[in-house]
Amino acid sequence: MSMTTEQNGPDLGGYLYSIAVIADTHMNEEEYGSASPYECNRVANARTRWVINRINQLRPELTIHLGDLVHPVPAQPTFAQAAGNFKQLTRELEAPLYLVPGNHDVGDKPVVWAPAGTVNERSLALWKEHFGRHYYSFDFRDLHWVIIDAQIINSGLAAEGEQRTWLEGDLAANAGKRTFFAIHYPPFVSDLEESESYDNLAEPGRSWLLGLIGRYRPEAMFCGHVHNFWFNRFGATECYIVPSTAFVRQDYSELYRVEAGDQAGRNDVPKLGFFLVRIYERGHVCEVIRTYGATLDPGNAMEPAGERVTALHLKENERAPLGVDMRHAWAEMIEIPPMGALDEFERKKVRNDYPLMALWEMGVRKLRVPFQDLEDPRIRERMQVLRTLGHRFTVYTLDVPRDRARDLLIEHHEVVDAWEVVCSWPEVERTVAAIQEVKAKAPLSTYLSKLRSKEDVQREGSRYYHFINHGFIVSEREAVEKLLRANGAGSVIDGIVFRVVRQASPWSEIAGVADIAAALGIRATCHLRMTSTNPAEEFRDDLANANRVGEALLATLAVSGPGKVDVFVDTFADIDRGYFVRNGLVDRRYNPRLGSQVVRNLFGALNASAKPLTRGGLHDVTSARICTVEVGGETVALVLPQQKVRVDRVPVDGRDLNAGTARRIDLETGRIWRVRWRRTGDALEIEGGIACAVPTLIWFGG
Repeated sequence: MSMTTEQNGPDLGGYLYSIAVIADTHMNEEEYGSASPYECNRVANARTRWVINRINQLRPELTIHLGDLVHPVPAQPTFAQAAGNFKQLTRELEAPLYLVPGNHDVGDKPVVWAPAGTVNERSLALWKEHFGRHYYSFDFRDLHWVIIDAQIINSGLAAEGEQRTWLEGDLAANAGKRTFFAIHYPPFVSDLEESESYDNLAEPGRSWLLGLIGRYRPEAMFCGHVHNFWFNRFGATECYIVPSTAFVRQDYSELYRVEAGDQAGRNDVPKLGFFLVRIYERGHVCEVIRTYGATLDPGNAMEPAGERVTALHLKENERAPLGVDMRHAWAEMIEIPPMGALDEFERKKVRNDYPLMALWEMGVRKLRVPFQDLEDPRIRERMQVLRTLGHRFTVYTLDVPRDRARDLLIEHHEVVDAWEVVCSWPEVERTVAAIQEVKAKAPLSTYLSKLRSKEDVQREGSRYYHFINHGFIVSEREAVEKLLRANGAGSVIDGIVFRVVRQASPWSEIAGVADIAAALGIRATCHLRMTSTNPAEEFRDDLANANRVGEALLATLAVSGPGKVDVFVDTFADIDRGYFVRNGLVDRRYNPRLGSQVVRNLFGALNASAKPLTRGGLHDVTSARICTVEVGGETVALVLPQQKVRVDRVPVDGRDLNAGTARRIDLETGRIWRVRWRRTGDALEIEGGIACAVPTLIWFGG
């Protein structure tokens, strides 16, 4: 698979191998018993057993565990029994296992309020007795791995000075190697300057460690402890906080404007999981393997994984024309209140990075954000960081900003990949002139959208509601053409924004937009509306929403060359209150809905082939819609069921082969099955038929 991504994404080079990274298994001394009062802790061993078996199915070259192997702390008499359980279970791992000590393994960092007892000579000796070295490095293929004991930093123990001397020497001796760090406590969670909490390193150790990272520029650092996901970039180093396999730290349920969920948020199972890190010649990607809290009892065998689609991280996704509208705040800092547990004396200020994790899972690169995100220095810096990974930002404004806002757009134009200007049609000439003035000072790619009036709505035959609509429609081609011819607007406007209303077929509308863009020599953006014009009508049917998004994605890939037509889904996360209520690709906790899975697996399946897609037909059959494309002479059918339906035949034109084997791909799970087919007249008949309850891709091969 080629890894040169569109629009200057990271060039990873060739794929080499994979590594599993897990954190915070919190295994117990008993199979179904725990000192924790929470029910989900009782199944930590069974959840770990499932993870070990799943890792074996994925066949990584090695596994890194980031600490908190066990739940009982060293001062408890049950520690040794839990450690024995961990060692016995992980013997089943087929890849070599490297361990990082956590605070449950050697004691908390040195603070007076530490609930588990702080690290000391006795607890370090206990770790060495059961697990060996507590800091070390090793080379594996082209990587140099550095394992750090975070708990002894700032401790004043003899081991702290020994680790400091060793680490400084090790990094100097291996300077220039591709280096990866593994540590339990992260130096910081969201902000380099954040106050010390239970979840980060204190000064002066934080600055000492970050100073070394800044000097030696490791490629990545993996951290555990916080039981939630975060991503930061410190200099050249990509810093990840890895989720737990056992339970979620429920104090961070405050990140979501929705009820906490099972066990006060501790058992938010879609957030449980581990990383499969794919190593490339010039970089890496981290695929999150969500476990959903799955368990495996002693003596039981895991169901075979079967053949599955390889999901693509945004760094890997070569063709990614589908983006999302980031309506909710996606990078805000939120204060976590003191709860009387792990932090009691100060609010923790953190950013919610689960939107980012969901975007990476889907392989979505393009994000549409309001101008106010560019105005905020902290969010603007975050946008700059994410652009280094391959994210691309469309910033939209109502008309052309003035004064300081205009100057800011010009000053920071390098963060803006596309500037969308929504204008009142009577003011369009003035708006185009104002855009031209801005572009004379900054090379912005500019898209124009029409603010739709009451008269526009009446001409369309829609009922008028007192709410905002914007974007051209396909039938307004003449108006677009006239605009581009007038007063040199064609040299100022790079693209036009269209809207695809809920009642319209994305397959047909996107093709119409592509035809206009090709004929007029412009680019185009389609806003895929997930609601009707009625603000009281709700769209909570995940299957219907996933069908719409899947149809739009396939249509866009089939009609657009690179950079010609993009589609923005207007709902990333649920709108569950206010106006135009509808489900998004993810829910309000940013856990995947069906639409998210369809995007993820459709991108993965279609981009597995570098061959271009050619648009085929659209067929409405009983209780389903079928869209077809041609890929390198093979027919690919996307089945979009309204309910569970059996598909026996797929209408098709112009295929040479008469029989063969097809891949049936469940776009919810990515699972692949093989079925036989043969041609009969103007259709491809599937042997035995296929039952489809979710969007399904059928790839007819020879």
